[in-house]
Amino acid sequence: MAAALVAVGALAWVGPSGAVADSRHGSIPRPVTVDQPLRVLGAKADVLIGTAVDMNALATDTTYRERVRTDFSAVTAENVMKWAELEPTRGQYNWGPADQLVAEARRNGQQIHGHTLLWHSQLPTWLTDGVASGDIDSAELTEIVRNHIRTVVGHFKGKVRAWDVVNEAFTDGSAPVLRDTIFKQHLGDDYIAKALRWAHEADPRAKLFLNDYAIDNVNAKSTAYFELAKTLKAQRVPLHGQGFQGHLDLQYPLPIDAHENLARFDRLGLETAFTEVDVRYFLPGDTYKTAGQVGSFNVLLQACLLTPKCVMFTVWGFTDKYSWVPGFFEGQGEATPLDANFQPKPAYRGLQQTLALGRPR
Repeated sequence: MAAALVAVGALAWVGPSGAVADSRHGSIPRPVTVDQPLRVLGAKADVLIGTAVDMNALATDTTYRERVRTDFSAVTAENVMKWAELEPTRGQYNWGPADQLVAEARRNGQQIHGHTLLWHSQLPTWLTDGVASGDIDSAELTEIVRNHIRTVVGHFKGKVRAWDVVNEAFTDGSAPVLRDTIFKQHLGDDYIAKALRWAHEADPRAKLFLNDYAIDNVNAKSTAYFELAKTLKAQRVPLHGQGFQGHLDLQYPLPIDAHENLARFDRLGLETAFTEVDVRYFLPGDTYKTAGQVGSFNVLLQACLLTPKCVMFTVWGFTDKYSWVPGFFEGQGEATPLDANFQPKPAYRGLQQTLALGRPR
């Protein structure tokens, strides 16, 4: 039996064979083949489809490695490009796992999204302990941060399409401000501008992003980023994009104004991207939760497709077998498009159908 799929601004019919007919392109429906890998459908819709990559799984699980290759046109390191992983001992960089990810991605014809240069979490203990004890003062920390950004971006120069230069810079709540991190404390309120400039010096062709959670809809926190972006652009700071993480939870309202939110950054001339999408719920699942998950993934993907400069839609893990969610949210899970046996869930089929509709013309 044919099922109906309602997309933002369009009506489509999904037939029993998985073909889609789209009413936006004239009175005669246009058939589209839906059951194709996400990266193939994404290419037709002119959007990168990405995933965070677990390097342990990539090295040991052949099914995981094959799905990364076939389904995704972009990859983000889940952990191996974070500071604590790259430089666990001061002055001694461990490039191996990150280099392996880059090499694999280049073999697969995938773009690489670097994550992340500065974040208040997952910092090396030599850095946090040194700052806490006073052994590393503000002047030295400034030099350390500058060298770290230049070293990492320089190491991957020409290989990484874009970087999350600063991750999760703002506090939550109704009146967000810059987090009181060691970077703000010791480099000043303008540390984000400094970091962007240092990254640009190291690789002038890389796109430079800011990235955060809970900014998918128009709210105080996303507006704080919007105002910061306007300020940085006015100061000619090299900011090229805004990342919206997209970690959704079915117990909270959907970001139904996600497109409106992305559109205002688009009007500033910035690229936009959903960078870490997953949709969690309390277990066990049921029909209603499954339907809610489908809608949640599609709301964000549709917002991206409706925004001309939205360049990427990345899921933060694609199989429940390796999802980070159960380890951080007690009682919750099943947050990805494939189940633990790598079988497509309705959420995966929904992404296929939405991508098959493409961007409005």
